[in-house]
Amino acid sequence: MPLIRKLKYKQKRSFLLILERDFLMCCEYGYTRKSTPKQSIDRQIRNIKALFPNAVIIQETYTGTKIDRKEWNKLYRVVKAGDTIIFDSVSRMSRNAAEGFEAYEALYNKGVHLIFLKEPHINTDVFKNAIAVSVPMTGTNIDFILEGVNKYLMAIAKEQIRLAFQQSEKEVEDLHQRTKEGIETARLNGKQIGLPKGTKLTTKKSIAAKEQIRRYSKDFGGTLADADVMKLTGLSRNTYYKYKREIKAGIQAACGL
Repeated sequence: MPLIRKLKYKQKRSFLLILERDFLMCCEYGYTRKSTPKQSIDRQIRNIKALFPNAVIIQETYTGTKIDRKEWNKLYRVVKAGDTIIFDSVSRMSRNAAEGFEAYEALYNKGVHLIFLKEPHINTDVFKNAIAVSVPMTGTNIDFILEGVNKYLMAIAKEQIRLAFQQSEKEVEDLHQRTKEGIETARLNGKQIGLPKGTKLTTKKSIAAKEQIRRYSKDFGGTLADADVMKLTGLSRNTYYKYKREIKAGIQAACGL
C-alpha cells in the first residue's frame, strides 16, 4: 500500500486508476508502444486481448530506440514476481539490443514472466526450461567436460534472446537506410521532397490557434499578454511567435503595406 500511495502522488491519473483497480488482483499487463502519435496501436491491443483478455493494457507513444520510456518505467517499477508482461513482438519491448537484453534479464531474475506473441521461442518460460536442461554429473573426472557442456547449453539459450533483440534493432536500421535511400532517389529524379521552400503548412489546429492569438493578444487589440496567450493556446514559445509573425505579415499584405 505505501507504494500505491506514493504512486498516487507522483504518477498520472490514468495509470493510477489501473493500479487502484488491478494492482492487487491482476498480474497480467499488455505493453503496447507506437513511435509517433499518428500511428495506430489498435492492432497490438487486439492481438494481446485475443489471447489474454484480462490483461491490463499499457499504452506508450515513444521512439523504440531508447529504454527511457514513461509508461514502461512505471510498469517496470510496479511489476512483481509472478506477474506477466505480454508484448505483440520483441520490438515493442526494445529495439536496442543491449538495453533490451539487459531489461529481459533483470525482469527474468525478478520472477516476472515475459511473453512475446510473435517470438514465442524467447518467452521467459521457454528460456527457463532451456537453462534447466543439463547433463547430470557422474562424480568422475568426466564431470569437468559435462560442466562445460552445461555452460554451453545455457550460453546458447541466452544467445537466442540476444539474437532476437539484435534482429529487431537491425530492422530499425534497415528501415532508416531504406527511407534515406528512397528520399535520395526521389531527389535525383527531380521529385519535390517535403513542402516547397517558403510554403506554410496550414492545419485546423494552426488556424484555431491563430484565431485565438488575434482575439486575445494585446498586439491585435486583445487584453492578454504574450505569456497568458501562450498558456491559453498551449503553444510553445517558438510556435507562438512564429504564428504572430505570420498574422502580422498577413495583415500587412491585406493592407498593402
